[in-house]
Amino acid sequence: MAVPVIDFSKLNGDDRAKTLAQIANACQEWGFFQLVNHGISVELLERVKKVSSEFYKLEREENFNKSKVVELLDESGELLEDADWEDVVTLLDDNEWPSKTPGFQETLKDYRFELKKLAEKVMQVMDENLGLPNGYIKKAFNDGDGDNAFFGTKVSHYPPCPKPEKVKGLRAHTDAGGVILLFQDDKVGGLQVLKDGEWIDVQPLPNAIVINTGDQIEVLSNGRYKSAWHRVLSYVDGNRRSIASFYNPSLKATIAPAPHLVEKTNQQEGETYPKFVFGDYMSVYVQQKFLPKEPRFQAVRAM
Repeated sequence: MAVPVIDFSKLNGDDRAKTLAQIANACQEWGFFQLVNHGISVELLERVKKVSSEFYKLEREENFNKSKVVELLDESGELLEDADWEDVVTLLDDNEWPSKTPGFQETLKDYRFELKKLAEKVMQVMDENLGLPNGYIKKAFNDGDGDNAFFGTKVSHYPPCPKPEKVKGLRAHTDAGGVILLFQDDKVGGLQVLKDGEWIDVQPLPNAIVINTGDQIEVLSNGRYKSAWHRVLSYVDGNRRSIASFYNPSLKATIAPAPHLVEKTNQQEGETYPKFVFGDYMSVYVQQKFLPKEPRFQAVRAM
């Protein structure tokens, strides 16, 4: 099995219906797919690769080598079940960004602008495939017609790990939010998605953008699209770059199954996914990120 690879440019031609069907199938059967010809220039993506690698070497590598997870791995003979072999910095519109690496801020600002547009296009495709009004998911995430959705970018590196059997790069989880867009390393693998009880590699593909659906898409689609469990392995000879962007609801947004999709299944109250404020869901998620997701839905139902 291989994670679906979809040519996004074919939405604009004679193959539109076929491409819509491919995306619908990927959302339903995988919760993961890779987009090629997605409209983001190779020149920009090459700049992102360059500055993110330089950023890690210049601003992060030394501190990672002195970090708690390195210390724990050196001291423990046991599997580290509560740690990840990952160095992370999060970029938001209103937080402080790294400033020592030439070109980093300018390049990642341009990249985030393009990724946000791509996320909104992907959500429009989901609207169409689900039979929802155009802009339905975006409006739900923005809590109306404004620009209130959360859009964050996580720049991660997974350095070479001396004991990869003792620690994951990132433990298995589903994502809390909406649409996740990942620009992964095109040489060093490690990302896996759980499909039919089997961990499948998300194959490195130059300049592709990996899309996965989070828990809120599962709720809005009334379970038609499931958020997928995924993880990152660590490797002795690895040095993986990973840049994930998250288009998530505003913390104030109310999330619920789209009424149209509930009506189609003739479900009664209590049989559908719950209605909740996303901030309440996040309060549960931060405590239970690496645990089964169904209890999270039940916890917000009880709020």
